Amino acid sequence: MRIKGISISRISAIHYFKLIFRSILFLTAITNFIFIKLHALEKWAPVILGIIWIDFALEMVLRFFPSKYESMGCQKQFKKNYTPTECESITEEHQWWRTLSVIAFWAALNGGIAILYYTGIIEKEVLILIALFYSVCDMICILFFCPFQSWMLKNKCCAACRIYNWDYAMMFTPFLFLPSFFTYSLLAMSIILLVRWEITYRLHPKRFYASTNECLSCKSCPEKLCGHKKQLKRLWKNEYERIKRLKDKVISKKQDRI
Repeated sequence: MRIKGISISRISAIHYFKLIFRSILFLTAITNFIFIKLHALEKWAPVILGIIWIDFALEMVLRFFPSKYESMGCQKQFKKNYTPTECESITEEHQWWRTLSVIAFWAALNGGIAILYYTGIIEKEVLILIALFYSVCDMICILFFCPFQSWMLKNKCCAACRIYNWDYAMMFTPFLFLPSFFTYSLLAMSIILLVRWEITYRLHPKRFYASTNECLSCKSCPEKLCGHKKQLKRLWKNEYERIKRLKDKVISKKQDRI
């Protein structure tokens, strides 16, 4: 598949669809929140909450099973996606403090949100909006730029990400402060996903590293997200240079007139 001259894989196309869909959900929720405030209503439109719950619950249920429509980043936990290499031991050095830095950052960020909520600065509806905002950021991290990868974990790509299956638990962290069936059911599923991921990591660590799992090697990667991000960077650079040339040309014409 190609978008404006950029070739993308099937998995990337699915990620783009999720980005668009989640963005629509987020914007719809903001519109509903504004409507509630303008008309002094007390409840969200049930259909919006229903769509949110069904969408994310279904996504999480599917994560419990192997799928060719999911990224290898989360699929590497399954035995089906483990092809041993000639290497007998893991050569990548796992620095536990990098993972801890992600936990510390996320705890501090959401701790701040909790303080805002319990002091009455933000309302419970805002917590839902924050969770939906996180869901959009999740897709942005996969498709464009991930601060956790670049600044904290230093993993080479999404397929090698140590915390890939933490995404839903991180996404629904604000729901810790908002007890209801809607929030706690989504949060519970996300935590079960995270716990299963961590148990599998402890029991079968070789599945999680390219040195011991051939499925995580660059030549075996069907997603080519790294190449896709490089293509986007080149496109942005070319567009920036094109705009700069146009601006210089306009400035030059103005100076000639003077």
